[in-house]
Amino acid sequence: MLNITRATHFLAEGHIVRHEPASPVFFGVFAFGVLAALLYLVLRLDRD
Repeated sequence: MLNITRATHFLAEGHIVRHEPASPVFFGVFAFGVLAALLYLVLRLDRD
């Protein structure tokens, strides 16, 4: 018996398809926002 997680399932052709919790665009925008905020903090702290 195969152990299949909730994030994956098999299609009729036998391919594994992952269902992400959010779209890749959201991940990109979120990562950009986090990195921009960290860069802002680092540059702000560097002025002192």
